[in-house]
Amino acid sequence: MKIQKPHRATRSYVQHLKSSPAEVFPLLCPVREADWIEGWLPLSVISETGLAEKDGVFLTPGNPEPSVWYITERRPKNGFMEMLKVTPQFTACRITIQLRATENGTDAEITYSHTSLGPDGDAFVEQFTEAYYEEFMLAWQTRLNYYLQTGECLRGVEF
Repeated sequence: MKIQKPHRATRSYVQHLKSSPAEVFPLLCPVREADWIEGWLPLSVISETGLAEKDGVFLTPGNPEPSVWYITERRPKNGFMEMLKVTPQFTACRITIQLRATENGTDAEITYSHTSLGPDGDAFVEQFTEAYYEEFMLAWQTRLNYYLQTGECLRGVEF
């Protein structure tokens, strides 16, 4: 048995979204994300309702293997969601999202905590910097705000 200290990187960011938590929360779903993320296409969604729910599972293309996502908590009234994303031989990631109403809409505090599962994961964790994460979060915020304002997916924009 090999026991080792984790090689991990955790990053948090607060997005500023231009709608209420009640409007934002349903869009945090493997099916509904296809409405606002160009190219988002899960391989499979395992769900009683067909949408995001506690204990829902979905698979997305990954490298080197497909990623398995498991929704561990989903509390719409509290604006809270937690998921685990595991990409074999790469990383295990805990993702939390906490929505809070503001005067201008919603603040979404989003935390990703990646733990390496091997050499490729080690390289990823090293590159998972504050600057990388901020760019990722700003792209997500831009896409989501565009959808919230127009009802359409922002297309053809590279981030």
